[in-house]
This record gives sequence, C-alpha cells and structure tokens, in this order.
Amino acid sequence: MSIWFMQATPEDLNATSVQTMVEHLGIEFTQVGEDFIEATMPVDQRTVQPFGLLHGGASVTLAETLGSVASTLCVDPMKKLCVGLEINANHIRSARSGQVTGRATPVHLGSSTHIWNIEIRDEEDRLVCVSRLTLAVLDRR
Repeated sequence: MSIWFMQATPEDLNATSVQTMVEHLGIEFTQVGEDFIEATMPVDQRTVQPFGLLHGGASVTLAETLGSVASTLCVDPMKKLCVGLEINANHIRSARSGQVTGRATPVHLGSSTHIWNIEIRDEEDRLVCVSRLTLAVLDRR
C-alpha cells in the first residue's frame, strides 16, 4: 500500500529541482517506491571537501532533500506544508568518486510531524551516512 498522497515520478521530481541547490549538486531522483524515495548524487568537485572526500554537508543536503520531498508527497499540498525541524547525520564511510545513492523511508507519519530515516550508500552498496530528519507538518495559510 502506497504512503503517497500525491503520485510523482522521478522525472516529475527532477523537473521541480531546476535552478535549485539540488540541481547544482547534481542530485537526481531515481525511484519512487510504495514507501520510499531514492536519489543519486555525484561525488565530484561540487560535493567533495578539500581532502577529496564526500563533504558531510553534501550528504546532509541529499538527506534533507529526500526527506523533505518525501514528506511533501505525503500531504495535500493545498492544505499542508512540510518544513524541516531537525536533522542529524552519522558519517560512517568516506567516498572519493562515483556517486552515492540515498533512500528515505518513513519512521513516523503523523498529522503534525514526520520523521524519515535516510541511508546513503556508495556504488558498492556500503553504508556511507545514516541520517534522521524531522519535519513539521503545518497548515497553509
């Protein structure tokens, strides 16, 4: 059973990212499943820190992007707005090249808050970062 209020394809989501930080960092949505959303991000000059490793802030950007978009797809956008309250990240393994893939899955989908778990993995399916994002679900004015 799908958790989504609104159905969207990866192409739909990528179209909404034009001229945003998401596009600038090369983040691309790749899958929308029944209860998850995935996107990839390159490990390149846009996303590494001076030592050539994937920047922790880039991982957090990927995580927040996935969780925020996922929450937005779970609510009626004419009535509700989802905004980030808190995010944390544990950086487990470095990545130096290629791309990473993030997958957001719900922990809690309440009427006033949503909590998402986001795992980011390298091309060999090794865990690079695990993040938890809490969003407030607000009434639109």
